[in-house]
Amino acid sequence: MGRIWRVSGPVVIAEEMRGSQVYEVVDVGEERLTGEIIGLEQDKAVIQVYEDTVGLRVGEPVVGTGEILMCELGPGMVGNIYDGVQRSLVTMIEDVGDFLLRGIRTDALDRNKKWEFNPTVKAGDTVHEGDIIGTVPETGLIEHRIMVPIGRGGKILEIHKGRFTVLDTIAVLEENGDRKPLTLMQRWPARKPRLYKRRLDPVNLLVTGTRIIDYLFPLALGGKAAIPGGFGTGKTVALQQMARWSQTQLNIYVGCGERGNEMADVLHSFKKLRDPGTDRLLQEKEIFIANTSNMPVVAREISIFIGVTMAEYFRDMGYDVLLVADSTSRWAEAMREIGARLEETPGEEGFPTYLGSRLATFYERSGRVECMGLPERTGSATVIGSVSPPGADFSEPVTQSTLRIVDALYSLDVALANRRHFPTINWLQSYSLYSDSVGKWWKQEVNPEYHAVRDRALVTLQREAELEEIVRLVGPEALPENDRLLLLIARMIREDFLMQSAYHPVDTYTPPARGHLMLATIIRFGDVARELSEQGMLVSEISQLKIVPRISRMKDVPLEEFDKYIKDLWSDMEKALTTREGGM
Repeated sequence: MGRIWRVSGPVVIAEEMRGSQVYEVVDVGEERLTGEIIGLEQDKAVIQVYEDTVGLRVGEPVVGTGEILMCELGPGMVGNIYDGVQRSLVTMIEDVGDFLLRGIRTDALDRNKKWEFNPTVKAGDTVHEGDIIGTVPETGLIEHRIMVPIGRGGKILEIHKGRFTVLDTIAVLEENGDRKPLTLMQRWPARKPRLYKRRLDPVNLLVTGTRIIDYLFPLALGGKAAIPGGFGTGKTVALQQMARWSQTQLNIYVGCGERGNEMADVLHSFKKLRDPGTDRLLQEKEIFIANTSNMPVVAREISIFIGVTMAEYFRDMGYDVLLVADSTSRWAEAMREIGARLEETPGEEGFPTYLGSRLATFYERSGRVECMGLPERTGSATVIGSVSPPGADFSEPVTQSTLRIVDALYSLDVALANRRHFPTINWLQSYSLYSDSVGKWWKQEVNPEYHAVRDRALVTLQREAELEEIVRLVGPEALPENDRLLLLIARMIREDFLMQSAYHPVDTYTPPARGHLMLATIIRFGDVARELSEQGMLVSEISQLKIVPRISRMKDVPLEEFDKYIKDLWSDMEKALTTREGGM
């Protein structure tokens, strides 16, 4: 046991700590505040405290636990709400009320609730690390698959079917001549990546329901992406949309240093929303980590790693998991504050010199993998982090370090926000390195013309950007008819396809097949309009055709009526080539 020697904000230096280890969890002060050793020098330990240190005095005791920070994994995680160090906020409310107290301890998993365990192996079977030995129906959407912990294995001596708490023995394993009990819960170091057999190429589309992402800049299952943007560009709404509608088996939302009212809005809205694929409550496939801006800053880093450890755990069951972190800039700011208090040599703009490597340890834990154990299965963990560059300056260190790591960028534009174009993803600055691999999925699952339609849309938008300078100088009237027609089609792509309302009951989520038909219809109208223009019709007349507003209403058409609506549009466009009217 040591004692406090110095206190500097969230950093505490304790003496008489010889024999401690780096990243060991310690109890600090009389109130036993949770802390973690981040540095050792002779008999002194540098501790970052995950709670408010106001009132701590020199000489108060510091007691080591002998363990590093562990994440509790087992039934009861889905639908739960945690703080930055995996204390259940739901349990806290039941125990102490709406206001949190310093030093309070709660378990991540309910120790009293019983779960129905159904074994899938029998006594006498030999199992190895990662093998699934049974299942627990955790929610209507998640079947919790109980796995042999990593590093364990042997012969099953006994296994029981029935209702158990997470601490009850469900099976006994003979391992090197010893009897080892297995429970529904296992623990894993939050900072250590979980093991897998091998990494696989990301080839399947992560369906988010956001058209500009799914179609123009697709993200693959197991990929990693960043969403940088200035204040008011809609980062939080974009991440909420992904956490709400992404067609993965499990979604994890980490509010890292976010405003409390935004986190409250997320928690409130998810209680009412339903999964579009199953029509069950979205809360049955979500885990929330609420580490708001008024909570201790040092908990921001560990909240990120606890979230990604949970994602890897469900990935190892064979699930596709999405983790969204809002925002990694708040985490980087916490690292800068801790670095300053430790008097570390600062890097660019005061951030620590290890900023890039620390970000990489988070993003690189994403991936699509072949899981350990039997039965053979694959799972994926997709990571999306938002970045909040001050003044929307993408040249600042956090954004630049993130761009060197991720493979997809969704750049949010202040100018688009000012024009009320949402989502504000700039189609000229964004990119995805998954376009080719995911394009095969589009061709097989949706339509073989995906690449042709996507490329034509991108070329049209690029050409529009090149013409904007001329339009600003001389006006659109000075352009030739073919350029004016291109501007018309580009405007339809922007307003009728790229713009999408997160609050409209129909437009908020677009399945891939619907998105393809929407863009293909606009491209087809462009071909028809070009032929009409060659027949002598002016672009000003084409823009007044009745079919133009009908195309703009595609996004509001209910799903059950959509196919007929599109079929009628295409039929009327074909008639227009011969009659120059045909419902146009």
